[in-house]
Amino acid sequence: MSDHASIPISSGPLVFIPSEDDPMGRDFTGHLDRRPPFPIHQTAPTQFIDARGIRFAYRRLGRPGGVPLLMNMHFTGTMDHWDPLVTDGLARGREVILFDNAGIASSSGEVPTTIAGMAANAVAFVVALGLAQVDVLGFSLGGLVTQEIALAAPQLVRRLVLVGTGPRGGDGMGSLTPEAQDIFGAVYDQPDHLWLRVFFTPSHASQQAGRAFLKRFRLRTQDRDPEAGEHVAPAQLAALAAWGAPRAGAFGYLARITQPTLVVNGDEDVIIYTSNSLILKQHLPNAQLILYPDANHGSQYQHPERFVADVNRFLSESSSDEAQS
Repeated sequence: MSDHASIPISSGPLVFIPSEDDPMGRDFTGHLDRRPPFPIHQTAPTQFIDARGIRFAYRRLGRPGGVPLLMNMHFTGTMDHWDPLVTDGLARGREVILFDNAGIASSSGEVPTTIAGMAANAVAFVVALGLAQVDVLGFSLGGLVTQEIALAAPQLVRRLVLVGTGPRGGDGMGSLTPEAQDIFGAVYDQPDHLWLRVFFTPSHASQQAGRAFLKRFRLRTQDRDPEAGEHVAPAQLAALAAWGAPRAGAFGYLARITQPTLVVNGDEDVIIYTSNSLILKQHLPNAQLILYPDANHGSQYQHPERFVADVNRFLSESSSDEAQS
């Protein structure tokens, strides 16, 4: 599968963005899809903004205007751990904002040891950008942060997408699952091969999808984020343990997250068990659930075209509903 390319013509460069019909950016007639030169995953410049004494690194992709989509990353992940096929696909019809939260990769500051602290930093970042409202997508740890953002600043959040994540006090969330301990504790011939076990099932089809993801994952070579430092994992693990600790009435807080929410996971997630996605669906007042087949923690990377179509449909339908209300 070829990736995005730009070519110069008399009116300036054109960016080819993949579609569901053709990842090369052709329409159904076979003609190249000529679109305005909006920033894409490989070329969007890293920018910086200050808030709460933190210098946040971020990138803006896609079409400006409307409600942007803010994306919260997984455990020890950076802006460059997102799949370009997902970020560029989502950016076809909206602006997408990637960022490193405090203490991660290119951002300054300390990594909080609570999910609430991470959410407070994310809210400060959004406010510093001057945005009145955002849609928020959170993957794994980022999904916990996304829930806390909705609780801390409900007026700032229009819609939520929760991917491979779970509730406070969820099933097996008090510590790393036994499967996750085995996966993260293993030694790999290439460091990136860790993600083949974190995100994908052992099946041949899933592993093939994983190797395709790894190729896309490393496509950006210029202005690439540094990997997360050694101080990141201990702080994030402390935050995860506090969030996941069993407690009475653990799921009651979900009733206060009233925004429309799309919950997405694989049907075989061993990092944050799939049962936690079912709990979110059951306790969030306005949620729908999608489970992808033969998929582990990174279901959106195994089924990127389907995921992009599902999320775009969800966000577009919300816009239509609000326009009618």
